[in-house]
Amino acid sequence: MRVRPNLLANCLALLASLLFAAQPAAAQSILRDAETEQLLRDMLAPIVEASELEPGNVEVVLINDGSINAFVAGGQAIYVHSGLIGAADTANEVQGVLAHELGHITAGHAVRFEERTKVANGISILSLLLGVGAVLAGAGDAGIGILAAGQQAAIGSFLSFNRDQEAATDLAGVRYLSGAGISGKGMISFFEKLRGNEIRSGYSQADEAAYSRTHPLTGDRIQVLRGLLATDPAWDTPPDPELQERFVRAKAKLFGFLSEPPRTLAAYPPTDTSVPARYARAYAYHKDARIDMAIAETDALLAAEPDNPWFLELKGQVLLESGRPKDALDPLRRATDLTLAHPLIAGLLGHALIATEDPANFAEAEGVLRASVQKDRYNPFAWYQLGVVYEARGDIPRARLASAEVQVMNRQYPQALANAQAAEAYLPYGSPDWIRAQDVALEARAELERVKNRR
Repeated sequence: MRVRPNLLANCLALLASLLFAAQPAAAQSILRDAETEQLLRDMLAPIVEASELEPGNVEVVLINDGSINAFVAGGQAIYVHSGLIGAADTANEVQGVLAHELGHITAGHAVRFEERTKVANGISILSLLLGVGAVLAGAGDAGIGILAAGQQAAIGSFLSFNRDQEAATDLAGVRYLSGAGISGKGMISFFEKLRGNEIRSGYSQADEAAYSRTHPLTGDRIQVLRGLLATDPAWDTPPDPELQERFVRAKAKLFGFLSEPPRTLAAYPPTDTSVPARYARAYAYHKDARIDMAIAETDALLAAEPDNPWFLELKGQVLLESGRPKDALDPLRRATDLTLAHPLIAGLLGHALIATEDPANFAEAEGVLRASVQKDRYNPFAWYQLGVVYEARGDIPRARLASAEVQVMNRQYPQALANAQAAEAYLPYGSPDWIRAQDVALEARAELERVKNRR
């Protein structure tokens, strides 16, 4: 008796897919904006305090992804999709999501998710091997049955585990909102948005559909949460009007930055003279190369709030990116001073100083860029600009160290190792830069070794 080649091939292909199923997905692009990052930190701060984690130790990262989602992926970082900000109507709704995701962190669900994935893979692989054995023995139909049963058991185990996690995390989010004195109305309204989106997308809300879902049925979650939150003393706490205004501005800013100009101008027409609308239109006009109109919007914003660092940053960015770096210096210097040299804004000022192509500005550029990377080492743009300054003045060892910093962040480990070692060889022995070159070389070497061991 001969084995059917196509069946055996399908079994082996399935085995290969299971072995690699736990590998991380390709990294999504991160959106960096000083104003939005500060807003998200301020939204999260009271919730973190209520969870009894150390304030400032939980990071919020904004991901350029239009889907309505947020997640944790190890460590103490919450990743928020830009689509979630766009879908939310209030800061309170986003706080409800952050409270839920914080529950995943405090429960260590990212680690347990990996463990459960291994368990599910173990069930799948065992059933696959048994199925292949049955096929090789000539019992093709029995082998297929073993495979199907094994896969169903693995998926059922995995999804049940995820549903239990999500239900427990919902309850943790309720506790944290209550402890922070924040109303849970936003959490409920956002879940209602999710349910409406599921219905429009054709996802069944029937009880029997729960088995095939990673999350409990949204309607069931709303019912449980409403019962808990509506009796909480914070339920009728009014929203923070300042936080809400900041959220509406950041949402409009994000919309203008990510959307095509016609869509932005349709959503925020020129007849709307509110701050959020001007914010969004400034980005739309800038993207559409209508620079005078973009500047007119930023000037209107600054006329209302002359010392708003985010408006000053925007004006400087528009001027810089439209080929007027000298004109960008004053607003960017002012924004840098007002934010106490925020690393993203200081990095932009450094770029503008270099873009003037005036060597007299390079010393100032080096100072602000070094301040930027000292506060935020994970800023490849600032490191690149710093490398340009070093190379211009002939400081090749530090230029190579700056290149190594960029390369290790971009996972270009062979190049990072080569540049870090070259920098270490010529930097003053024992200096801070010499020590940093060693650290970068060690990091790059460790990553190369880890990649090698995975093969």
